[in-house]
Amino acid sequence: MLTAAVIDRYLRCFARLDAIDYGISAAQQTNRGLATTSAVLSYVGKPMTMVRNGHMKKVFGWGNTHAEHYPELGWRLFGNCDIPDLTLFPARYPTLRSMRFAAGHELKLLHLATWALGGLVRLGIIQSLGRHAPFLLGLAFLLDRFGSGQSGLHMVLTGTGHDGRPKERRFYLIARSGHGPYIPCVPAILLARQLAKGLLKTRGATPCLDLIDLDTYLGALKGLDIDVIMDTVDA
Repeated sequence: MLTAAVIDRYLRCFARLDAIDYGISAAQQTNRGLATTSAVLSYVGKPMTMVRNGHMKKVFGWGNTHAEHYPELGWRLFGNCDIPDLTLFPARYPTLRSMRFAAGHELKLLHLATWALGGLVRLGIIQSLGRHAPFLLGLAFLLDRFGSGQSGLHMVLTGTGHDGRPKERRFYLIARSGHGPYIPCVPAILLARQLAKGLLKTRGATPCLDLIDLDTYLGALKGLDIDVIMDTVDA
């Protein structure tokens, strides 16, 4: 997966990697399917766990609203999201004491509306937003004229450098022209090509870790309207 490949690239910069804070900001003008929308809405307002300060802490889906400033895109809002990384990464990176993955809508009004509905789920007024996905998706499409085809991904890694001083490294993907959804498709395409050529020895169901390095992943994005902005890698 892309996130692990980014972390692995920067690991040698750190004597100790303490925290990872990352997220995806979706473009408003992009193809959004009902299945994906239902999956996201199913955990909005529901309890989940993330490692914080060395301990697993209960948080809520789409909670902990915060803003991140992107090159070119400006400020985007984010809220907690549930993904496999939250379980895989604390074991993979044992010095990790805190991590947060979040996602957000391009339109701040839509993001805050989703957050407010999550509050109704927490209060028990609504059981789950997932069952309302067709209606809410339809409403979201009505707002497309107010958005764009620009989406982004950010990763912020913090810890201690080999000189004993605090260190931070940042990584961004800026996607235009509605090309953001191509990014998560890349691993399946690359792995299918490796299988066809007999180059992939791993078999069976397994997390997509250590199968694609960062250079290969980013190389597959060439030709798309996507820019990579990343800090230098140094010891």
